[in-house]
Amino acid sequence: MNLDRQELFNQIRKIFVQVLDDPAIVLKEETKASDVYGWDSLTHIQLVVSIEKHFKIRFTSREIQSWQNVGQMVDCIQTK
Repeated sequence: MNLDRQELFNQIRKIFVQVLDDPAIVLKEETKASDVYGWDSLTHIQLVVSIEKHFKIRFTSREIQSWQNVGQMVDCIQTK
C-alpha cells in the first residue's frame, strides 16, 4: 500500500462514517469498538468487508481477530 498513514486514516474514517451512518466519528490510533457508538459485531463485519472492497485486499480471520484498535487495523492494511 503506497498511501501514508494519515491518508489511510482519512479513507478508513470515510468508510466508518458510511457504514455507521455517523458523520461525527473521530478515529485515532487507539480507538476501539467500545469507543464508537454502533460499532458492534455485525457492523464490524460490514466495516471489514467495506475496507477489503475499498482497498482491494483480503484479511485472514487471524488478522481480524488480532486487532485491538484502529491503529492495528491500519498496520495490517499497510502490510498488504
